[in-house]
Amino acid sequence: MSAQMSPEGRPVLDTRPGCDDAPMYELIELFFFAYRDFVADADRLLEAYGFGRAHHRVLHFVSRRPGLTIAELLEILRITKQSLNRVLRELVDKNFIEARAGALDRRRRQLYATLEGERLALHLAQVQTRRFVSALDRSGDAGLQSATTFLNAMIDPQHQAAPSAQAGGARRL
Repeated sequence: MSAQMSPEGRPVLDTRPGCDDAPMYELIELFFFAYRDFVADADRLLEAYGFGRAHHRVLHFVSRRPGLTIAELLEILRITKQSLNRVLRELVDKNFIEARAGALDRRRRQLYATLEGERLALHLAQVQTRRFVSALDRSGDAGLQSATTFLNAMIDPQHQAAPSAQAGGARRL
């Protein structure tokens, strides 16, 4: 990205329409506000359990991919083991997730949502689905396809889910 320098020594970007390095402030802000409101719906539910967004992400992927290993979950979330341990311990202690010895390798713990965990994960998904449905209703006939194409394009190719990570219906659209 090329930038000229201001007299104070700060970079000054060319923000003319069509300029390749011009920040897309409107889209950046729309994305920020859309994400803020999308997660706020779930945040309100999670608060009643003393959970946060990290709990939500863990519960979501464990419920969508029963038998997921801790290593696989770390790869999906791209967080440290230390970060995951606290959240996972709370979800296990409160009976939302259970860790079982692996079927093939007993040293590899596999994660499963409990009935209570499945219920909470479903409730969170339903709340967020309502926001999607509302937005898609206002987007017209091509809304779903356009949104799906756009969001898939936002994911770095090297981070896109591999076929094995798409098991359990958690596939890229």
